[in-house]
Amino acid sequence: MKLPIFQIDAFAEAPFKGNPAAVCPLDAWLPDEILQSIAEENNLSETAFYVRMGNEYHLRWFTPSTPDGHQNSI
Repeated sequence: MKLPIFQIDAFAEAPFKGNPAAVCPLDAWLPDEILQSIAEENNLSETAFYVRMGNEYHLRWFTPSTPDGHQNSI
């Protein structure tokens, strides 16, 4: 499986500052077990996944050690 994943510096105004996090855009949600495995492999404080649904973006994020993702809609 190939997915785009971006490592960003969250809460930063310059590179190599702030908190490193991964962001992964998806066309559709994958099973939680796969999302959790991706977060564990990234081994960053947070890995965020998002899916566009109409005019909204649905966001879920996982940590390497948290088995259940958190979710929001924006």
